[in-house]
Amino acid sequence: MAAYKVKVATGTDLLSGTMDSISLTIVGTQGESHKQLLNHFGRDFATGAVDEYTVRCQQDLGELIIIRLHKERYSFFPKKSWYCNYVQICAPDGHIYHFPAYQWMDGYETLALREATGKTTAEDMLPILLDHRQEEIRAKQDFYHWRVFVPGLPNYVHIPSYRPPVRRNPNRPEWSGYIPGFPILINIKATKFLNSNLRFSFIKTASFFFRLGPTALGFKLRGLVDCKQSWKRLKDIKKIFPTNKSIITEYVAEHWTEDSFFGYQYLNGINPGLLRRCTQIPDKFPVTDDMVAPFLGEGTCLQAELEKGNIYLADYRILEGIPTIELNGRKQHHCAPLCLLHLGPEGNMMPIAIQLSQTPGPDCPIFLPSDSEWDWLLAKTWVRYAEFYCHEAISHLLETHLIAEAFCLSIMRQLPMCHPLYKLLIPHTRYTIQINSIGRALLLNEGGLSARGMSLGLEGFAEVMVRALSETTYDSLYLPNDFMERGVQDLPGYYYRDDSLAVWDALERYVTEIITYYYPCDAAVAGDPELQSWVREIFKECLLGRESSGFPQCLRTVPELIRYVTIVIYTCSAKHAAVNTGQLEYTAWMPNFPSSMRNPPMQAKGLTTLETFMDTLPDVKTTCITLLVLWTLSREPDDKRPLGHFPDIHFVEEAPRRSIETLRRRLAQISHNIRQRNKCLPIPYYYLDPVLIENSISI
Repeated sequence: MAAYKVKVATGTDLLSGTMDSISLTIVGTQGESHKQLLNHFGRDFATGAVDEYTVRCQQDLGELIIIRLHKERYSFFPKKSWYCNYVQICAPDGHIYHFPAYQWMDGYETLALREATGKTTAEDMLPILLDHRQEEIRAKQDFYHWRVFVPGLPNYVHIPSYRPPVRRNPNRPEWSGYIPGFPILINIKATKFLNSNLRFSFIKTASFFFRLGPTALGFKLRGLVDCKQSWKRLKDIKKIFPTNKSIITEYVAEHWTEDSFFGYQYLNGINPGLLRRCTQIPDKFPVTDDMVAPFLGEGTCLQAELEKGNIYLADYRILEGIPTIELNGRKQHHCAPLCLLHLGPEGNMMPIAIQLSQTPGPDCPIFLPSDSEWDWLLAKTWVRYAEFYCHEAISHLLETHLIAEAFCLSIMRQLPMCHPLYKLLIPHTRYTIQINSIGRALLLNEGGLSARGMSLGLEGFAEVMVRALSETTYDSLYLPNDFMERGVQDLPGYYYRDDSLAVWDALERYVTEIITYYYPCDAAVAGDPELQSWVREIFKECLLGRESSGFPQCLRTVPELIRYVTIVIYTCSAKHAAVNTGQLEYTAWMPNFPSSMRNPPMQAKGLTTLETFMDTLPDVKTTCITLLVLWTLSREPDDKRPLGHFPDIHFVEEAPRRSIETLRRRLAQISHNIRQRNKCLPIPYYYLDPVLIENSISI
């Protein structure tokens, strides 16, 4: 008689426990146990519990390879979902086997789990293990389908309407409802199609809506969300300031008109990846030396500064020609500006010329810092308006959320749980599909922010993303290349670059250690069919099969795989943090980041006044809607997992466990360095502090 000591861990989320009957079957290389009920006197499988049992077999089962958890009705109790963290079994010889689950069992069903050692297909010799991994992939591909969201954008998850009823979880809340004044929030029902394993935990769901509701209701009670009028005074905009102000929120409100702060935001604001070094003034932007000489300092000229590498360009050509909509009964307006900036001897990035069109001409003057106060301020505000779209549509929604979602779905569809890449990448997919479903409901539907708070409307906002994806390249997602290609690799005071490269290096070294452990040679990479299927599916469903993107359709070498996986992890974590964490701080003061403009771009100088400036800004209602949505999508709810913290135990081998600890130490050192530096800065830059970076895109 062989006795196996079994530990079963239930999840810690509030509704993780179950009253259903749980049985266990153990499969080894020398036999299989009978199905044994796991039952103690009293409560089993309570939330957060680690229950211990003994399973007795007639013979030693050999090396343990698979277990089966059977969830069945218990007496008269109603069906209750169960979240299993893991099962751990101590064999008679003392060897401990770990079987990770980290998933819900919603109905009466059987869940087969493999022992946790990471293995590629080539390392599986037993037919039962090969059959198991093939069946797991087949089941997930039958359950998760690709669906076209907007033609020209990455495809997204679709769960067919014929989904098995056991996937419904009646014990987990399906949040939806009407918040007064904000009917756009009703469409949270769009997340109901997600099964339990993709949805927020109870704690995260409750936190998400608890923070949203009071803010929306506050706007309504003050009558702001029904007001379609202009703001009467700039200081009135502070009425909708978040109560928990930060140093940066206050700094933006006080310094938003200053040229130095305008330029600073290109380096360390929420869209720090757009600026390029300019070596030649483009024909479409006919800036002359006479125009800008007064702003370059003594003893120099425009050509000299170009040659020194001190001239930079922000070109918003991707926004050109997109039609606008009406908001609150008034036609909105749009432009695709160009902005020239100069890096001064003191290290300040200063705007020196702005043109509000891609086509020069007599009706398109070039605005200069020497123009009237209101002309220059409105020209800069038009640039900040363009920044809104390049940030929200491209840098944020497309380049992190939508691309990361395609990464996530392909991981689930093509990699079994035992695959080393699944174990490496799965922490970076947590809640991404759920938050994207909410994002589509809040931003990209007929009642969402794009339709009710943006000059371009739903179709225009989507068109910006479609254009951007058509230009996205594999090299542009490789962070070190991006800085070199834009010519900003040695730009001083560029804390985003410094911090992002530090985090990238830590991630790349971590990925290198893991990949080289499981893939000792190039042949192991080229010969992994599951890996190749994953890469092909991303090329097809995310990049839509566009060969000009440079995205690989297969990987042949270990260095290629390291680069690819590092891009995936960085995109799903630090890249998102850089463009998301500071949203509220830089947008709470609406004139710094307007989502709509109600008057056309100026066609002549000397006509702008305070009154015309206020009349051009978004009205009160549009401001409130935009701020609420950005508040919602930038405030990280509870149930956070910082970068490098992996409480779910997927790796059990000693080498990857050491690599995880090394990653955490490296990230801790980066965090320390950032905090020490920030002590000396008037505006701290902390968006890439690893402590504040989530493992995944979960907000």
